[in-house]
Amino acid sequence: MVVNALGKAKLQHLYELADVYHSENIDKLTDDLIRECQIETGYFDNIAAAQYLIPTHWDIGKVYKRLITAVCEKQDKTSIDTLIEVYNSWISRKIEDFNSSLYYENPDYLYESYRKGEVL
Repeated sequence: MVVNALGKAKLQHLYELADVYHSENIDKLTDDLIRECQIETGYFDNIAAAQYLIPTHWDIGKVYKRLITAVCEKQDKTSIDTLIEVYNSWISRKIEDFNSSLYYENPDYLYESYRKGEVL
């Protein structure tokens, strides 16, 4: 998993410089991170199995951002620890199953499902 390959220190660094990195070319930035962190090519093809419209990486990022922000605010947790926790949790696999409806659900519903540990 990319979040784990980057590690907490690199994630913290990226988070602290997000206001700078947001204007960078996303493809160049990711290529640099892949090389720097020696992230190996893997196989994760949730798109081939999708039967419906596939969200962009920006769209899926917004879903994660809202969930991570909610967890931080409602559970008084830090951003990077929560990011790692959410991406390693059961809900990440459910959100990225584009044949399910979970990706499209209300942010409060996603948070409550995450908190309970199951889809409500």
